[in-house]
Amino acid sequence: MLKKILAIVAMLYASIAFAAVDVNKATAAELDGIKGIGPGISTKIIDERKRGNFKDWNDFIERVKGVGDGNAAKFSSEGMTVNGAGFKGAPAAPAAPAAKADAKPAAAAAPAAAPAAKEEMKDPKAEAKMKSDEAKKAKAEEKAKKAEEAKAKKDAAKQAKEDAKKAKAEPKKEAAAAAPQAPASTPKK
Repeated sequence: MLKKILAIVAMLYASIAFAAVDVNKATAAELDGIKGIGPGISTKIIDERKRGNFKDWNDFIERVKGVGDGNAAKFSSEGMTVNGAGFKGAPAAPAAPAAKADAKPAAAAAPAAAPAAKEEMKDPKAEAKMKSDEAKKAKAEEKAKKAEEAKAKKDAAKQAKEDAKKAKAEPKKEAAAAAPQAPASTPKK
């Protein structure tokens, strides 16, 4: 009984992992999960989507640089849709890995597929986290650089102020030194 429950859960997880991903609703991680789409293309897709949802596959191909009919067919066969529709001429999205299912019984194939799908989902998240960490590091470095420049400006202004005070005080000292001093007293003989 427990094996059947685990098999059902694994099959549900596998079906969710291979579910269609609508380009107008997908997150960057979901887009990265589609074979052939990396962080670069997913960023382009999200940037174009900010201008407005994609109407159809032709609109998608025209607006996203680097995606042609061949890539669109590949993305569609991997489960990507535009407004719920697959690309014309693309094979249907796979429901489960058929080649592995032939070699093993269905109950054994589903648990094997689930970890692979889960592992595939980790890579985009790891890449996104790495990019986020790099961006944070760059911002911190930029902030430190600006703080250092501000401190240098402040120190330079302080030094200039001190130099001006010294320059103003120096003529007074020179004038005082140059003025004849009255003899204190003459020594007696």
